Amino acid sequence: MRAKSPTETPLLVVKLGGSLHAAPDLPRWIAALKCWPHRLTLVCGGGPFADAVRDAQPKMGFSDATGHAMAMLAMEQYALALAQLYALDLALTRAEIDALHAKRRIALWRPSTMVAQAHDVAADWQVTSDSLAAWLARETGAAALLMIKSLDVAPDLTLDDLAAREVVDRAFPAYVGTTPLFVAGPRAVNHAAQQLGEATPPGVAIGLRKKIA
Repeated sequence: MRAKSPTETPLLVVKLGGSLHAAPDLPRWIAALKCWPHRLTLVCGGGPFADAVRDAQPKMGFSDATGHAMAMLAMEQYALALAQLYALDLALTRAEIDALHAKRRIALWRPSTMVAQAHDVAADWQVTSDSLAAWLARETGAAALLMIKSLDVAPDLTLDDLAAREVVDRAFPAYVGTTPLFVAGPRAVNHAAQQLGEATPPGVAIGLRKKIA
């Protein structure tokens, strides 16, 4: 049987919450994610950089559309920091993502270019990095989307429950569509490396089976 090329293997898109930027679990999560044996694209939140945009908006009075564009750059600032700290490769476009996967490298997404060209992404605060990760997972045909959060969630929650409790943004259910979804909190990190090494996303599967490869 012919071995699969890297671009034929299951793709996992992972959203790394911005709230984890100063958490002791951050390096543990990065190390665990590097155990994933197939294609992986990492999306980071805006963290303190996005908070700065939110704080500045009422004082300066710029529009939501401008704030949305600034938030994209906040995500890229966080991505630049992660790339330097954890030896990750940045990707601006689908072609750059695919090229990194072909080299068996993790692609750390810089969203501004692709989002600026998208006609189905709302430019307001209802669409945060959560929805952008879901959009990217759908656009790239991901086998699953893993949301790494700073809190644990119950296994019986629905997508609407997650949005209502602000675990994800309110636009998220529409963007994630039918992409298999997993949510991992602090408890999941202890076994994450082993699970990811076995092509099993850690955390809670939202109404879905756990193995994707």
